[in-house]
Amino acid sequence: MGGPSGAGAVHELLGALPLVDHHCHGVVTADLDRTGFESLLTEGAGWPGSGISPFDSPVGVAVRRHCAPVLDLPRHAPADAYLARRAELGADEVNRRFLAAAGTAVLCVDTGYAPERLTTPAQLAEPAGAAAYEVVRLEGVAEAVAAGGVEAGGYGAAVRAAAEDAVRRPGVVAVKSVAAYRTGFLLDPARPTDREVTRAAAGWLAGSGGRPRGRLEDPVLVRHVLWTAVDLGLPLQLHTGFGDDDLRLHRADPALLTDWLHLTAGTVPVMLLHCWPYQRQAAYLAAVFERVYLDVGLALHHVGPARAGAVLAEALEITPFRKLLYSSDAYGLAEFHHLGAVAFRQGLAGLLRARVDADELSLADALRIARWTGRDNALRVYGLPGPPQEPLDSPSGTTELPIRNH
Repeated sequence: MGGPSGAGAVHELLGALPLVDHHCHGVVTADLDRTGFESLLTEGAGWPGSGISPFDSPVGVAVRRHCAPVLDLPRHAPADAYLARRAELGADEVNRRFLAAAGTAVLCVDTGYAPERLTTPAQLAEPAGAAAYEVVRLEGVAEAVAAGGVEAGGYGAAVRAAAEDAVRRPGVVAVKSVAAYRTGFLLDPARPTDREVTRAAAGWLAGSGGRPRGRLEDPVLVRHVLWTAVDLGLPLQLHTGFGDDDLRLHRADPALLTDWLHLTAGTVPVMLLHCWPYQRQAAYLAAVFERVYLDVGLALHHVGPARAGAVLAEALEITPFRKLLYSSDAYGLAEFHHLGAVAFRQGLAGLLRARVDADELSLADALRIARWTGRDNALRVYGLPGPPQEPLDSPSGTTELPIRNH
């Protein structure tokens, strides 16, 4: 039966559930001054001298409210006191506290973007008490091939071979593309021909000494990356929606992938990352394509726990419950691993409890959805081992074994 007392079980379950963070990054290992910390607190650039601090934003307020107690500070501690305590403890202790507090059992770590000195997957997992897996960024693979020197005619095959080598590394469970940043999704959905790839590679590799001119952002070569991902057979993570100012947001709408998803239907799982403000478009795609999944990571810690439930509610309006996953997309600051988990746990618990109280969900259904979203959906899609002595739930009540997608 539903009701306030029964629905409290949802909060208890999500509060204690070891989460699977299916997409995140490492954290900075160096001590940070105010400028360094604030530069990582926002997706935008810093504005020195503007009088506008990232602490005076929803994410800044959420850090002061939900992260300060982890550093033994009172809730809503002033920014100066927060930064002073962080400096007093040092980066190693700060990282240890937040990674442990997140309560994450599995971390799938994107290692493809690291302009700062970041933890490796193993270094990230150790203080969290978690298992670590790697996500390979394919644009980085292609750029490394080009930087190493390759003839245009051999570029396509060389990228394919390098990608195959990369995904054979121990612990790799997925690949990722940042096509949303490079070209956006307004692309010809068809697989490019070998001739098209050679011609595009010739233009890109016409830089000094036969090395590439800039990063990979030719539309044909980006399409080649996407289709290489399909051939590799692993889950493909795609950044969609919200990101830094390198992004053109109107071209990062996942609905623009519809024709490509028709062509690739039945191949690899496609994991739509972040999605905000396009979580409803992503939900539509997950509702109509069998192998499309989504999360609302990154957005959750930027809107904070106070609005996380609203974002999750829109994502779950039509999304099948086996299709929504948890991610933090935490990068740089260990606070984001903790804050992402807090926002997800509180937001989803409040949403499910409201539906139980309204008799729109049974308590049993709410508990199952909580476990699926926070843990089991990711274990299943990525083919990861489940908790000892605890079979994954399925709608029929039978045991559902993890599925390897390669």
